[in-house]
Amino acid sequence: MSEARNIKMMIFDTHAHYDDEAFDADRDVLLESMPERGIGAVANIASTIGSNEKCLELAHRYEHVFCALGVHPTECEPMTEETIEYLRGVLRDPKAVAVGEIGLDYYWENVEPSIQKKWFIRQLELAKELGKPVVIHSRSAAKETFDILRDSGIGETNGGVVHCYSYSAEMALEYVKMGFHIGVGGVITFKNARKLVETVEAVPLSRIVLETDCPYLAPVPYRGKRNNSGYLPLVAEKIAEITGRTSGEVIAVTTKNALDLYRLHGSAVADTKKGGGL
Repeated sequence: MSEARNIKMMIFDTHAHYDDEAFDADRDVLLESMPERGIGAVANIASTIGSNEKCLELAHRYEHVFCALGVHPTECEPMTEETIEYLRGVLRDPKAVAVGEIGLDYYWENVEPSIQKKWFIRQLELAKELGKPVVIHSRSAAKETFDILRDSGIGETNGGVVHCYSYSAEMALEYVKMGFHIGVGGVITFKNARKLVETVEAVPLSRIVLETDCPYLAPVPYRGKRNNSGYLPLVAEKIAEITGRTSGEVIAVTTKNALDLYRLHGSAVADTKKGGGL
């Protein structure tokens, strides 16, 4: 039986960080409230080596929460082969649906690019070994990230998502050809989101997934405040406005995309259809 069988799939938040200290005061209240707020599932994404255990624990505490496990590029300097061995073990858990978030981040300049590339490639290799999709972080490293992912071929074999997408529409279409989904969140509602709007116009809705990256990047009118999955209807409404669809269509398609991305469709989708949810 699928872990997702009893989840009423509505909106799927494909990228959140509820392990963050910003949620220490009300984490359980928020996560328990999500189904009644129209959020059928959440993928909580690890970033530091230490956060993996907490992400996995949250996924086991709530039926509608899953996790991606891995180490963020700005946190990868302490990694060793022992870290890879640890990840190899925890990623075998059925609630661990992807490897991530992994990638390159040259914006902060706190970890040498050579170190970032080493552990990015190593985690891609681990994902291939385990047959898991990948959650990709890329900031100020467009060409390098693209080249590594193209050369790895992981999009075609495992699939994945380029989270919080911020590059050109043309590059997004190349990622789609490689087998990736494009993650879209609250930034789409910002006044300065021209490039992301162009991307949403260009990329087929069948390759877009919704995400928050909470507690960061809350949509307008909550910009600057703590984000949470309950704000995702605002993102769906903006995508609907851009694409000429209804918000219901956007939610239905992006939820199916998320289930496909994380390989959770099957019985969960069948149960949802029986219940009239989609």
